[in-house]
Amino acid sequence: MYESFLQQRIARLRSQKGVSAREMSQVLGQSDGYINGIENGHSMPSMAIFFYICEYFEISPKQFFDEEEAAPGLLNDLIRELKKLDETQLESLMPLVKSLAQAGKKK
Repeated sequence: MYESFLQQRIARLRSQKGVSAREMSQVLGQSDGYINGIENGHSMPSMAIFFYICEYFEISPKQFFDEEEAAPGLLNDLIRELKKLDETQLESLMPLVKSLAQAGKKK
């Protein structure tokens, strides 16, 4: 059950980040086909590598396994940017965010 989730989640997050499996493998200090092997179900990462994968995507292990967060890296980026805004700016964004969230529920 979790094996296929792990494979799909890594592939989706990697795609969202816009990097190849080879590039990600190299950044993690692994062989060129390492991530490809995980995504294809031929291998599983060790716990240490799993934590490096989370760091690579700039997400927590909890966010990795949270199926409700479709794009946790993007969400973290958005939150970082929102923290730079003052209260008035945040209040002006709230109707837009609520409208987008409501539209997403209708899909």
